[in-house]
Amino acid sequence: MLPAQRSRHFLSSLTHQFPHFSAFQTRLFSSTFSSLLNLCKKPRHLPQIHARFILHGLHQNQTVSSHLIDSYANFGILNLCLQLFDSITNPSSHLYNTILRNLATLGEYKRTLLVYKDMVLKKSIFPDEKTYPFVLRACSYLLDVEYGKMVHGQLAKLGFDSFEVVGNALLEFYSGFSGFEQKVVDEKPVKDLGYWKGLIFEASQSGSVVSIINLLGASVDLGSLGTGKALHSLVLVSDLSNDLYVNTALLSMYSKLGSLKSARLLFEKMPDKDLVVWNIMISACYQHGKPKESLENLRCMATSGVRDDMFTAIPAISSIRQLKSIKWGKQIHAHVMRNGSDYQVSVHNSLIDMYFQCDCLIYAQKIFESLTIKTVVSWSSMIKGYVNHNQNLDALSLFSRMRTDGVKSDFITVINILPAFVNIGSLEQVKCLHGYSLKFGLNLLSSVNSALLISYAKCGCIVMARKLFDEEKIDGKDIITWNSMISAHAKHGDWSQCCELYNQMKHLNLKLDQVTFLGLLTACVNSGLVKEGREFFKEMREVYGCQPNQEHYACMVDLLGRAGHINEARELVKEMPFKPDTRVWGPLLSACKLHSETKFAESAAEKLLTMEPENAGNYVLLSNIYAAAGKWDKFAKMRRLLKEKGLKKTPGCSWLQVNGHVHEFRVADQSHPKANDIYALLGILEFSIKEFRDHSEGKVS
Repeated sequence: MLPAQRSRHFLSSLTHQFPHFSAFQTRLFSSTFSSLLNLCKKPRHLPQIHARFILHGLHQNQTVSSHLIDSYANFGILNLCLQLFDSITNPSSHLYNTILRNLATLGEYKRTLLVYKDMVLKKSIFPDEKTYPFVLRACSYLLDVEYGKMVHGQLAKLGFDSFEVVGNALLEFYSGFSGFEQKVVDEKPVKDLGYWKGLIFEASQSGSVVSIINLLGASVDLGSLGTGKALHSLVLVSDLSNDLYVNTALLSMYSKLGSLKSARLLFEKMPDKDLVVWNIMISACYQHGKPKESLENLRCMATSGVRDDMFTAIPAISSIRQLKSIKWGKQIHAHVMRNGSDYQVSVHNSLIDMYFQCDCLIYAQKIFESLTIKTVVSWSSMIKGYVNHNQNLDALSLFSRMRTDGVKSDFITVINILPAFVNIGSLEQVKCLHGYSLKFGLNLLSSVNSALLISYAKCGCIVMARKLFDEEKIDGKDIITWNSMISAHAKHGDWSQCCELYNQMKHLNLKLDQVTFLGLLTACVNSGLVKEGREFFKEMREVYGCQPNQEHYACMVDLLGRAGHINEARELVKEMPFKPDTRVWGPLLSACKLHSETKFAESAAEKLLTMEPENAGNYVLLSNIYAAAGKWDKFAKMRRLLKEKGLKKTPGCSWLQVNGHVHEFRVADQSHPKANDIYALLGILEFSIKEFRDHSEGKVS
């Protein structure tokens, strides 16, 4: 048995002998043990405190474990440091930083690099700015310049080279090797032109690779493509255009600043292309909406003999997710398995997202269940996939299992699970998640607040939604928060509140976008305000330069159609700059039914039936229009088509929460345990309504 396994076995056997303490007691003991460790002055006392630490169920408490590792290291007891670290099931980045710091301090440089490799490759934990100084120090003492350069490339790719502590570590590392400039630029976001001219002039005089690379990183921080291009010119005149590291930094700069064309030109002219270069280009194409080009780069990379890694697989999988190609999805899945990249949990998470996007839920489920280590991202990806496919009960079941397994929800999980509770009408669970967000400070994030606001509004609790909106500081509200509140009031038919928010946004000089106008148009539809709707539709194009999409046109067609302006609605559809989809033809068909426009209805229905031949609702709607017009032969034809195709209209479904239990009802549903009682009560209500109506009619006559 390996030392790590022995440690885990020892701790596991101990913990089974003692009951678990409450969360409050755990926090209390955690604080107490930390205090004891601060007071400990003799090494022989540490194992005694450690024993108590295990006894009280804190063997997986990473905060106390970190403190204990520091204490062992202070006394030079390295073996117990490592034993304790190995006993932690899922070490956090903070715990990794603790062990890396102590290993580097104690001169265990080879072990430092081994632990770093374990952190990045096996555990798939992303390092932070506190990690790299220890790793670079180990490379410096071991005179391992190649590995140090690789680490530099990794941290530059992740953007940590902008941190002063990392910059100092790079300076210390490169100063130990000849041929490298000792100066590392202080990358404060200074926008003064003279400052930049001075830095560029210094870099041009020295021809320093490190200086130019850091200046390129700083230009990314400033979002200044012009500065980046000026530095590119400097590279050309300094005869550094063949330097792989400089070219990599240039490629990264163009990619991050959105200049894919310049990145592509540079990439094609580069004499040498290593794995990092290919990864940057593959990722850039995906991020700029060029998934096919991203996959073509992957093919060329394989042809050139460069073997891909995790950082290649993730953007490639994401590109296939954009294309929704299950055929390519299976191929990339097989490829990462053959290439050995599938041991990374982040690759599995990307595959889960991809399969859900390709509507292959069974494959996503299989990957998830096969994971030995499920991160919060794994759970969140599954929950999001289920919700997007209207598998709300599956999403809620998985969320419950996640909590049972002791996985702490992050803000993304909260945002992903909220729609599932909304879809089943569970207001109480929305309130519970709101409480959870308050407890762990997630409500400080605007995205969480907006998600809660939308959830309350959809559950009919508009007062609570508005309270969340009003409690947020005016300068803390982004455009998404404003749009969410307008959409909430719009769906509740509260035109006056929508108008008030719209005027506030204009007063604050906020730039209204497509979502803002969609909410305003929805409010007009629900309130029947044709004149205001026309004005908003005109304003979004002529004043704010927002081009209407399918949903905006659908709102206008619905608004005009309900008001009886069928001809105007038809003309608007004809003027659309793109082909109308079902969201536009559907409201037009409904309007034709409402106003008995059989001729126009047939034209709209023909479009809908071509686009959705398997949607029974369209056949039913058209047959009802024919019936209302007395065209029984065509009515019979529609019904016959329904029968021949074996189509059935999806029955409506409602959820009702009573005493914490959610009950599901469908049309003519007899499956509920209390169905007889429910229908008996409905019969009584129907009789009472009929009796009241007859009585009222008798009074009138």
